[in-house]
Amino acid sequence: MKAYIFPGQGAQYPGMGRDLYDNFPNCREMFEEANDILGFRITDIMFEGTVDNLKQTRVTQPAIFLHSTIMAVALGDSFKPDMVAGHSLGEFCALVANNSFSFEEGLILVSKRAVAMQKACEAEPSTMAAIIGLEDKVVEEVCVSIDEIVIPANYNTNGQIVISGSIEGIERAIELLNEKGARRTLKLAVGGAFHSPLMEPARIELEKAINETIFIEPLCPVYQNVDAVPSTDPGAIKNNLVAQLTSPVRWTQSVLNMISDGASLFTEIGPGNVLQGLIKKTDKSSVVQSGQALLAL
Repeated sequence: MKAYIFPGQGAQYPGMGRDLYDNFPNCREMFEEANDILGFRITDIMFEGTVDNLKQTRVTQPAIFLHSTIMAVALGDSFKPDMVAGHSLGEFCALVANNSFSFEEGLILVSKRAVAMQKACEAEPSTMAAIIGLEDKVVEEVCVSIDEIVIPANYNTNGQIVISGSIEGIERAIELLNEKGARRTLKLAVGGAFHSPLMEPARIELEKAINETIFIEPLCPVYQNVDAVPSTDPGAIKNNLVAQLTSPVRWTQSVLNMISDGASLFTEIGPGNVLQGLIKKTDKSSVVQSGQALLAL
């Protein structure tokens, strides 16, 4: 069975999507439609901007969304998923790809999500850190022990978790996790504590927009970040998408469940190859490939 996976924030790079724009007329139309919807030429930033230009949250999230969803269109008849999943922001791409809602609706939601998250970051200084080389349980116990907001935010693969919380809480957690024998701890260059309770203002703001969007029964199951189990129920999908902003991304669990349910080939649709690497670390026998490589055939 074929699983299509979609990356999240951090996968962006200068020049992203230019090949799609230049080589596929239907993709060019989608990019131009996106410029109109957003009210600025995001294509200029994607194709010609700098790394710093692409780091702006209002640009980063829509840019990755566009690259991923438009690449799926460029693949044409070869894009035939039996299941989909997306990492954080990538979940919106996965839901467009499996027809839960339209490209236009997805872009509007992602743009609102980016703005709401940026506002939450500015209101409450916070951060994230990657923890490598410890069992999940150890990281979870340390987070609970700290008298600050600190939670596991991304379960990326075995022995790799990203934690999220207040600046003081993350600094204390890093100290304790180093004492526990972490192979590496690294504060991330992000604007805030994504997938933590500190994103509650953004969740409330995004919930209104999601509830106003019509979700339909998708073409195939989506394994969502919140619970890592397959769903085709529009109501459940909508509820999980609302909860996603303040809940952990259970990527490791999603991958293992997809494999258990028959996934034999994972294709990463979008910029970069981060998810392919995470899957191989989670299950060495899994076959992974890049959607970009398929376009080059």
